[in-house]
Amino acid sequence: MRIAVPRETAPGERRVALVPESCKRLIQAGYDITIEAGAGAAAFYADRAYQDAGATVVADRAALLREADLVLRVAAPPSGTGPGEFADITAMRPGAILVGSLMPQRNLAVVRALAQHCITAFSTDAIPRTTRAQAMDTLSSMASIAGYRGVLLAAEALPRYLPMLTTAAGMVPPAKVFVVGAAVAGLQAIATAKRLGATVTATDVRPEVKEQIESVGAKYVGIEVAGASAGGGYAGELSAADKERQQVLLAEQCAAVDVVITTALIGGVFAPRIITAAMVRGMKPGAVLVDLAADGGGNCELSRPGETVVENGVTILAPLNVPAAMPAQASLLFSRNLTAFVQAFTKDKAFQLDPADEIQQRALITHDGQVVHAR
Repeated sequence: MRIAVPRETAPGERRVALVPESCKRLIQAGYDITIEAGAGAAAFYADRAYQDAGATVVADRAALLREADLVLRVAAPPSGTGPGEFADITAMRPGAILVGSLMPQRNLAVVRALAQHCITAFSTDAIPRTTRAQAMDTLSSMASIAGYRGVLLAAEALPRYLPMLTTAAGMVPPAKVFVVGAAVAGLQAIATAKRLGATVTATDVRPEVKEQIESVGAKYVGIEVAGASAGGGYAGELSAADKERQQVLLAEQCAAVDVVITTALIGGVFAPRIITAAMVRGMKPGAVLVDLAADGGGNCELSRPGETVVENGVTILAPLNVPAAMPAQASLLFSRNLTAFVQAFTKDKAFQLDPADEIQQRALITHDGQVVHAR
């Protein structure tokens, strides 16, 4: 069975779906691996490293996709416009399997094209957050990188120290950091800010995460709500009354800190607007807000995805595709996740479809010309 890995073509995307380490493991499991020339270059994995691992490197992208039984990629195939629309999808043969972080709710046109061309597609961001599936969870792996990177972006933009320092000129108190959302990205942001010496508070609409917040060194602040979890470790929508109470809490916290980092996503996909323009204008001059939910639309009313803006002396960063800024490590973790997924369902040197398996059920997006679900 042949696995193909095309070069990612989305603007700013520097990751690759498989690294040489994973190629060795999959070849040992019985697969033939073909990599598009230059696919790993932006992540510092040279073509020669893939060849040394036993993979074949080819320059013809269309042939690579046409001859593949299983295509592994980081992001959803590009939609394109005009005659080349959905070129990567149409190049694949009907019945082939695609695995990647497809974000189907954000890429509905791509999902429909996959179904139309009879591609069986698995979206790894829909993999359930269970113990068995943990090693396959690309969403968590990439969110952890985003949380770490977000604190570094804040530290660079902040016009003061993060840690407390004792100097000959006197003591400098630590910066205060407020993290909104305590899923994987938020918890990593808390831990990183603490390691850098900041004083950290955090909130989440799910009260059950209070212990997790405190375990990584932050003080929990929040309101009591009911039914705020969407299941699977994700947050859900709040009632109108709870939203109003939350707004008061957020305004108070934002005004008291030097850095706000927002990571809130509903179902891991869409970003609720929870930081208003008024809250930003109530922040300290020189304060920084890093909106790590910009890919989902942004948590802050004033965020401009992909841009940095300054409002009333407050710097607002809304970076897109944060994991791609650390391509070597992000590719390594992503590759290990995909390898775990493929190996879990490999039998007799081939990937086996198993409609009864919970992981495949949750991750399956298209099959037999139909959209199974686009969660």
